[in-house]
Amino acid sequence: MAGTGPVDPGCGLCTSDLPAAWVLTYIDGDPDGEGTREALLTVGNGYLASRGAAPESSADGVHYPGTYLAGFHNRLPGDGRETAESIVNLPNWLPLTFRPASGDWYAPGRARRLHEHRALDLRSGVYRRELVVVDRQQRRTRLRQRRLVSMAAPHLAALHTTILAENWSGRLEVRSGLDGGVVNANAPIERGTCGRHLNGVACGTDGPESLWMVAETTDSRLRVALAARTRVSVGSRSGTAHRTVGAPAEISQVSALDLAAGEPVVVDKAVAVFSSRDRAVYEPLVAARTELAGAGPFEVLAADHAAVWAGLWERLRLDVGDEQAWQLPVRVQTFHLLQTLSPHTVDLDVGVPARGLHGEGYHGHIFWDELFVYPFLDLRLPELTRAMLEYRHRRLGWARRQAAELGRAGALFPWQSASSGRDESPARSRNPVTGEWVPDHTNLQHHVNLAVAHSAWRYWETTADLSFLGTTGIDLLVETARFWAGAATYDPADDRFDIRGVMGPDEYHDGYPDRPGEGLDNCAYVNVMVAWTLARACEAYSLLERHPGVTPWFGPDVGRPELDHWAHVGRRLRLPFLDDGMLAQFEGYADLAELDWEHYRRRYGDLRPLGWYLQAEGDSTNRYRVSKQADVLMLLYLLGADELADLIGHLGYDFDRACIPATVDHYLARTTHGSTLSRVAHAWVLARTDRRQSWNMLLAALGTDLADLHDGSAREGIHLGATAGTLDILQRCYTGLGIHDNVLRLDPLLPEGLDYLRCTIRYRGRLVDLTVDHREVRMGTPPGDEPPIPIIMRGRRLWLAPGATATVPLANRDG
Repeated sequence: MAGTGPVDPGCGLCTSDLPAAWVLTYIDGDPDGEGTREALLTVGNGYLASRGAAPESSADGVHYPGTYLAGFHNRLPGDGRETAESIVNLPNWLPLTFRPASGDWYAPGRARRLHEHRALDLRSGVYRRELVVVDRQQRRTRLRQRRLVSMAAPHLAALHTTILAENWSGRLEVRSGLDGGVVNANAPIERGTCGRHLNGVACGTDGPESLWMVAETTDSRLRVALAARTRVSVGSRSGTAHRTVGAPAEISQVSALDLAAGEPVVVDKAVAVFSSRDRAVYEPLVAARTELAGAGPFEVLAADHAAVWAGLWERLRLDVGDEQAWQLPVRVQTFHLLQTLSPHTVDLDVGVPARGLHGEGYHGHIFWDELFVYPFLDLRLPELTRAMLEYRHRRLGWARRQAAELGRAGALFPWQSASSGRDESPARSRNPVTGEWVPDHTNLQHHVNLAVAHSAWRYWETTADLSFLGTTGIDLLVETARFWAGAATYDPADDRFDIRGVMGPDEYHDGYPDRPGEGLDNCAYVNVMVAWTLARACEAYSLLERHPGVTPWFGPDVGRPELDHWAHVGRRLRLPFLDDGMLAQFEGYADLAELDWEHYRRRYGDLRPLGWYLQAEGDSTNRYRVSKQADVLMLLYLLGADELADLIGHLGYDFDRACIPATVDHYLARTTHGSTLSRVAHAWVLARTDRRQSWNMLLAALGTDLADLHDGSAREGIHLGATAGTLDILQRCYTGLGIHDNVLRLDPLLPEGLDYLRCTIRYRGRLVDLTVDHREVRMGTPPGDEPPIPIIMRGRRLWLAPGATATVPLANRDG
C-alpha cells in the first residue's frame, strides 16, 4: 500500500526487495494526512508505543510525536468541575536532528524536502525511513533511519540513523535529546484532557553519551523516567558530545565531527523507559539506567526484536495469499493490535483502550470494544484475554458502587473508565458540525456489563480454564446477573419482566422523541443478552458445583432462591416485535418516522455523521428509524441464528427463523455505519445470506484507516475493536468456527473474493493448523501426548489426533 510520489533511484527503500504484502509504505505525502500516517506508523510492544512522527519534528499542527505507556493516566483540573482521566503523552524520546557547520538545524520547513519514503516492515516490526533534503546553501543530505520499540525487551526503544553528505564535506553536528515539554493535544475535541499532564521535570547527563529525564503527572502522581544513550561514529572514528543544551523541560547533547562527501555518519540512539506503575522496580530512574547499561547496539536489539516477531507471526498467522491486495491490510490490522495488546500486556494491570496506544482519542478510555477483540485473542493468545478480564474483575468495587447508586444489587461497569474503574463517561460532547457542546447520555449504555459477561463465558468455552471460571469468571457472571435481575420489573398482567431506561449499542436513540436522554424500554438487544447472561450464570454455578476443587475461598454466595429467580426472569423478559414478526429494536420503535434518506444523501453525501447533521438542524435521530451501528443485528453477531432463535423460543415467543434475512435487510437499510464497528458486525451477519455484500463490508472495514487519511479519526488512534473484529471475521465467521458442548465445530463458507484462508488457532492448549478453500478443509496438529480433539464439520464428527492431518471435502453451496 503505497503513497504517491516519485521514485528516487538512490533511495534504499524505493529499490528494496521488501515483500509488498509485508510492508506499509508512504512516499512523500501531503500535510493533511500526516496525522493518520503517524498513527499507522506507530511502533509498540503492548507496554510502550510511539507514533511514527519524524525525530526532527515537534507538535506543530501537522506532526504529533506521541509516546504512551499502557495504563498511564492522569486527570487535569477542570473549569469548575472534575474532568475525565486521559492517557498521558510522555516525554518525547525521539528528538534527533543535524546541521552542516553554519547551517540551520534540520526541521520540517527549514529545508527543501526532495524525497521522503517511509515503510513499516511488519514482519520484523521495524519502521524505516529515507529522507533527502537540500538546505539554503544547496547542500544535499540523505538520512536513512530505522526505529523500533522492542518486543524482546519491553522497556527499550531504539533509533538508528545514517547521515550521508551527498554533495558536500566539512563539519557535521548532530543533536540528540529528550523533550519533557510535551502536552496532550492529539484529540482537541476531547473536552478537558488537552494540556500539560506532566510537571516536576528534571533532567541531566550521565556522561558524554547519556541523558536522563524524570517527570511526574500533575494529579495521579505517577512517575516516569527515561535514560537515553546516543553514539555517533564515522567508520572507526567516534563523535563526542562537546556541549549540552536545553530548556527547563528538555535536554540535548550536541556531537560534532568532520566528514567527506559520501562518508556515512552512524547515529545509534537507545532509550529505556520505566514508570512507577511497573512491577519489581524500586525506582524508575534507577531501573532505566540499569536497563540501558545492559542494552546492546541497534543491530543486536533489532535481531532480538525480529526473533520475537517471527514467533508472534507464526502464532497469529492469518493468510489469504500474498498475491491478494487485502493480505497487507490483514497484516497491518494484526500488527497494530499487537502494538497495544501483546504478551507483555499480560503482566500489566490494563484494559483494552478503544484507540490503542496510537493516540489520545477517547482519552485512552476503556469501552465495550473488548467484546470485538477477545474472540480473536481467545484462539491465539488466551492469556491476554484472561489478563484483560482480570483487569475488569479488579474493578468490581467501583462497578458495585455504580450499581448501588442506581439502587441496584450486583455490579455495573461504566460505559467509559480508565485507571480505577470509576465512571469517566462524559456529560457533554462537542458537535463537530456546529462546534456546540451538547448533553451526552451514552452512560445509559449499561450493556457494557453484558459484554464483559459474554466475553468471560466465551473465554471459558474456548479454553476450558476452570481456575478462571471458579474465580474471575463466576464473579463477573454473578454480579452481572444480580444487576439485571434487579433491573427487571415484573408485570403480573402479562407475566412478563420489563427493563426500562437503557440504551442499546445504537447510539442514535437515547430516549423517545418526547423524552430525550431518559433511555428506552425493552431494548431487544439488552433483553435478549440479559436472558442469555442469566442462563450462563446459572450454568456456571451448576458447573462449579460439580468441580468443588476450583471453588474459591471467597466465592459469591448464591442460594437456590436467587438461582430460581434468575431462571424465572430469563424465561419471561419482554421482547418487542414489528407487525411482520421481526424483532423491534425497542418498545415504540414501530411508532417512529421513516427518514427521507435520498434527501439527506443529496444534501450531505456521507451520512456517517447523520446524528450531528440532524442536531445542527434542530432535529433528532430519536424521531426516526435510523441506526448508527448494528443493534438488533448485534444479536446475530454474538449468538448466531440458531442460538438466537433458541433464546427467543425459551422466552416463550413463536419466532420464525425465516424472518432473519428480512430483519437483516430492514436494519441494514437504515444504518449509517457511523461507527467503525458497524461494518464488522454487518459483515458477519451477512456472511451466510449475502456473501458478496459481506465481503465488501469486510474490505471496507479493513481499509477504513488505511484509505481515509484525511477525513478519518485514525489520527487520534487505531480502533482496536474494528481491527480485531475484521480479523475475527476471517478466523471464525468465514470458517464457521465455533465451540459448543465441548466440541470444536466448523462450517466453512468462503466468499467468492477469498480463494483460501490459512491460520493457526489454539484450542484448549492445542495448536490446530487450519486451511480452508472452496473445495476442502485441511486440519493438522503437531505431535504430542494430548487426547484427540473432537470436531464436528457440517454435522460430521471426526477426531483429530496429535500429529495427524485430516482433509474433508466441501459440498458446493450457493451464496
